[in-house]
Amino acid sequence: MAETFDLHTRLSAVLGECAQVLPFVADFAAFWQQPLQTGDGWSVAQVEAAERRLGLALPAALRAAYLLLGRRGDLTSNYDTLLRPDELHVVDGALVYRVENQGAACWGIRLADLEQDDPGTVMRLDLADKAQEHWVPWESGLTVACIEMVMSETVLFAGGFTDFLEADADEAGVVGQFRQLPVVGRDVRWFADPDVLIREVDGMCLHVRARTKRALEQLRDAVPGDWLNG
Repeated sequence: MAETFDLHTRLSAVLGECAQVLPFVADFAAFWQQPLQTGDGWSVAQVEAAERRLGLALPAALRAAYLLLGRRGDLTSNYDTLLRPDELHVVDGALVYRVENQGAACWGIRLADLEQDDPGTVMRLDLADKAQEHWVPWESGLTVACIEMVMSETVLFAGGFTDFLEADADEAGVVGQFRQLPVVGRDVRWFADPDVLIREVDGMCLHVRARTKRALEQLRDAVPGDWLNG
C-alpha cells in the first residue's frame, strides 16, 4: 500500500478536472486497497464488443473506467454493481451501467448524452407500478459518479478494518470532529483523517474504513455508539 495520500487535497483538485480522475482513482486504490495492475480492467476488445452489440459508442469516461478497473470488484461491486460490458443495456432512452445491490434502482446515461466525454448520470427506481418509473438526474458527471463508486465500495468492502453505526442525532454529530471532504455523491457526506475514511448517509448511518486496527478502535472511541463489529 502507498504510505501517504492527502485525500482532501486530491479530491479538491480532481473534481471538475476529468483528466485527473483516473490518476486519482489509481492512487486512492493503492492507498486504501491494493494498487491497480494489468488485467484489472476489461480489454479494449471486450469493450468494443459491447459497443457493437449495443450499436453505440461509450462515453470516454465510462470506457476509461472499464479499461482501468472494471474487473476490480473491491472497487466497483462490493454493494452495488458496476455491470460487465456484456451486461450493459438500454432502458427507456438511457444506457444502464450500474445496479443497486437488491435491484431496487439502477444508474445510467441518457442516450442523447453519450457523445459527451463526461456526461451527467441519471437514476431510476424499480417500482411495483412500472408506469411510475422514470429517469431522474443524478451526478453532474460520470467521472464524479466513478469517484463516488470507488470510495463507497471501498468503505463497504467486507475485508479489512471496517464497521457500521446506525447513529442517533447526537452520535452522528460527533463525526464532525473529523475533516469533512469535498462533496462527492448525493445525500452523502465524507469525512477523513489520515488513516480513517467515513461515509455518512442521510445524516445517520456511518460506514467507516480504517487502515489499521488501532485507527478503527480510536474511531469507535471518538464516535461512541452501538458499532456493528465493535
